[in-house]
Amino acid sequence: GTRHNVVNNQVCVVTYKGSNTKVTGLKDIKNAGSIALADGSVPVGKYTRQAMVNSGMLENADDVSKISTTDISEALGGVEINECANVGAVAAAVAEAADEIGTVYYSDTFGYEDNLEIIEKLPNSLTGDVIYPVAPLKSDDISDVEFNASNEFIKFMSEEKAVKLFEKYHFSMS
Repeated sequence: GTRHNVVNNQVCVVTYKGSNTKVTGLKDIKNAGSIALADGSVPVGKYTRQAMVNSGMLENADDVSKISTTDISEALGGVEINECANVGAVAAAVAEAADEIGTVYYSDTFGYEDNLEIIEKLPNSLTGDVIYPVAPLKSDDISDVEFNASNEFIKFMSEEKAVKLFEKYHFSMS
């Protein structure tokens, strides 16, 4: 009952600046020469797979995280996929032009403005909500002072100063 949804994020299809890619978004991502894609065990990999299922590019699965990059490559006509360990590795691979296209969170494009071009921000109707929750914890190891401080911090995160900071780093408020 103490959980609060603080910020939202979006999955984006990105390319490197000057790529001259023919890809205009998720719907024609198969036209890429190569795709950097996070492993299904990490959140951005799951959200990307869910978007591909919801857009009809992949068959539905009980657990989208189990859809392999090989299955994705085959569904996209054999496009080369660089399976990355996490979203940071995807952003770096595309920013360095090692891969033509990748999917990252909008917040992960911050700092890459000179290297990455956002082709499409995927709607949450495809990915599901990308929400970052927060909650104060109460246990024998946490004093009342610490618990109250965590509640004050949570309250601060919804104030205008914090909202502006989150927005600067490409998060939106829930």
